[in-house]
Amino acid sequence: MDPRLLDILVCPVCKAKLDFDKPAQELICKPCQLAYPVRDGIPIMMQDEARSLTEQQG
Repeated sequence: MDPRLLDILVCPVCKAKLDFDKPAQELICKPCQLAYPVRDGIPIMMQDEARSLTEQQG
């Protein structure tokens, strides 16, 4: 993922800065506990495409 793109992308829900999880190919929003997928280098920034990080911990 291009670092310049990562600098301007924010969570579409809360507008927080995102972290890139390279092995999982996901953008992580820590406040919302959501992981947005990156497919073929393109971030999919739709809330209904995001994976909840809290579901894993159950």
